[in-house]
Amino acid sequence: MTQVARITISLPKDMISFADKIANERGIGRSKVISLWLQEIAEQHRLAELEEGYKAMAEEHRQFAAMALASAHEVVPEWK
Repeated sequence: MTQVARITISLPKDMISFADKIANERGIGRSKVISLWLQEIAEQHRLAELEEGYKAMAEEHRQFAAMALASAHEVVPEWK
């Protein structure tokens, strides 16, 4: 289970009202609403980092394939 720490934050009143509205609609506390929002942002950040990593890997694989193809053409010229 995730450890929980109590903190104090300052938010604009309209954000507090919005968090309260969502909390009332879902039957959860304000802290849970804010926690869920932060979890969602963290997940979006994690997915963005994964996407960036996969794109970098794809570029490395593309470069390797181009290099390997060039080497293959040297060894077996009729592959051109």
